Amino acid sequence: MKTICEYTIDEYKERIEKFHGHLAPGLLIGGFMVDLAVKNKPDCEFYDVICETAKCLPDAIQLLTPCTYGNGWMKVINVGRFAITLFDKYNGRGIRVSISTEKLNNYKEIRNWFLKLKKKDEQDKDLLIREIMEAGTNILDAKEVTVAAELLDKAKSKKIYICSGCGEAFPSEDDRSALCPACNGEKLYK
Repeated sequence: MKTICEYTIDEYKERIEKFHGHLAPGLLIGGFMVDLAVKNKPDCEFYDVICETAKCLPDAIQLLTPCTYGNGWMKVINVGRFAITLFDKYNGRGIRVSISTEKLNNYKEIRNWFLKLKKKDEQDKDLLIREIMEAGTNILDAKEVTVAAELLDKAKSKKIYICSGCGEAFPSEDDRSALCPACNGEKLYK
C-alpha cells in the first residue's frame, strides 16, 4: 500500500480536503514530493525547507513536516517552479525534488494540467487524480544540492519601534526609521 509520509493515501487525501478546502492535484503531487524528499534527506537532526512556489506546495509541506511558514523553517522563494528542497539547516546539504516535464509524457492528463494545456473546465479531474495516484513519485526528479549560504543565516532579532505615523509597533534593524514600512509608502490597502 502506498503511503505519503506516515499517512495512508486516503488519510492524506482527507487531510488535504480539511486543510486546503478541496482535493487539489498540486497538493496530492506535493505529498509525493515531500515524501520523496523526507526519505532522501541528509542524515540530520534539524532541517528546513525551501519551496519555490507559493501555490499548493507550501500546504503539502506544512501538512507533512514540522516546517511551516510561521515557525520560519519553511522559506517560500516564489520563482514559479513546482519544487522543494529539504536541507540540513546548518550546512545547507539537501535534496531538491521537482516535477520532471519529460516524465510527464507518460501521463497525459497530468501533463495537460501541469502545463495548462487544457482549461480547468476542460480537464477530467477524476482521470487527473487517478493518474497522480498511479504515477506517485515516477514523475519526479530528485537531486542532491547545497543551499546558498545566505539562505542559511537566521534572521537576527530586530528591535521593536513604535511608528510615528500610525502608532503601531514594528520590527526594524534601523533605529533611525521612525515610520513602519506601510507608513513609509508600502501599499497594503487603497
